[in-house]
Amino acid sequence: MRKSKGFTLIELLVVIAIIALLMAILMPALARVKNQARTIGCRSNLRQWNLYFSLFTEDNKGMFEAGTGDGHTNHWMNALRPYYRNDHKMCCCPTALKPLIDENGLTGGQWNVFSAWGIFKNDPGFPPEGDWGSYGINGWVENPPAGVATVYEGFDTTNDWRTPNVKGAAYVPLFMDALRFNLFPLHTDSPPAAQDLAWDSQQHMKRACIDRHGGGINMAFLDWSVRKVGLKELWTLQWHKTYRKDGPFTSAGGMLPDQWPEWMRPLKDF
Repeated sequence: MRKSKGFTLIELLVVIAIIALLMAILMPALARVKNQARTIGCRSNLRQWNLYFSLFTEDNKGMFEAGTGDGHTNHWMNALRPYYRNDHKMCCCPTALKPLIDENGLTGGQWNVFSAWGIFKNDPGFPPEGDWGSYGINGWVENPPAGVATVYEGFDTTNDWRTPNVKGAAYVPLFMDALRFNLFPLHTDSPPAAQDLAWDSQQHMKRACIDRHGGGINMAFLDWSVRKVGLKELWTLQWHKTYRKDGPFTSAGGMLPDQWPEWMRPLKDF
């Protein structure tokens, strides 16, 4: 009798089961590695943006861009364009590359933490293809002209930092993951019920309170450092000159763990 050289059904099923088990073990690990790579890429982008802002301030008598005026002429996207050479990938966190609105003006889906703002077109300062990104500037670091007392929704420009050469620069946010290209947080801004609220009156802290990187966002500071910031930590940073770091939504201000929105309760307290 000749010996059979094929696999039995039982042997084949055992091999398939082993492969399935290995896939179940490896897929979460591969997903974590992929997310870590995106996080590292995001921090690399922000370090490069620190260089752009540093070069801009050196060329602008130590001051940041005006951040106000006709359309977006003086916002960071246009003011720093000679430095980042209109590279739109640099304007996006690797986890949020696709704009909410496409090049034809069509909405690509519901706003979420992994979508980019834009595409914005047909406004002074925009290039022909428009502007988009998934980073935002702390509006309180901008340098509006002396005669501009308030900007946007009445935010007082006397609180602006205007220059990176300030005391405690390591705690002053500059540039970060965000749902909008600028934000003016106040210590009274309440935490978002959901993490996709780019628009909520003057509640600008919500634009940065998004879980893009494992319970936090990546952020650049005025001392040109970059690090991950926990979402509850956002309320403890020195956003503007008179910002209270012991406000009502901090542990120092009496905020209790169960007072945070449900989706934020498992996150680290500060």
